Amino acid sequence: MDINEIHRLIELMNENELLELELVEDSKKIRLKKKYDGGPRVIAAPMAAAPAHAPVAAAAAPQGAAPSGPPAGTIEIKSPMVGTFYRSSNPESPPYVEEGDAVTASTTVCIVEAMKVFNEIKAEVEGTVVAILVENGQTVEYGQPMFLVKPS
Repeated sequence: MDINEIHRLIELMNENELLELELVEDSKKIRLKKKYDGGPRVIAAPMAAAPAHAPVAAAAAPQGAAPSGPPAGTIEIKSPMVGTFYRSSNPESPPYVEEGDAVTASTTVCIVEAMKVFNEIKAEVEGTVVAILVENGQTVEYGQPMFLVKPS
């Protein structure tokens, strides 16, 4: 592994707001770790793995339809990274939020796991959760809406 590859890994970490990255290739291993800056916390929690044969649901918009934004009067909480969406810290714990729950900017609404790093996602808005748009254990894309919140 040369210095250019290491720089690319650092850029990947910065672009995806990762605090830690570990890469193992053959007999080589590299681990990069940033100092915690007060952003999303990393939580190491055992999570149930989705079955390998589980279908991935993809919502297809009708042809010719323009992509629409959130319903009027709501704000989307979007995924800040590609990863796996979890509604709770572990399978036995209750979900962080349910539809109808009030949230503040600092309320944890879910966890997105990216490369074995569990990132707490905050609401960053004050209001009431009106819809949960993602199933537990589903893969989310960068910028994908996960929740709809009616601001208070």
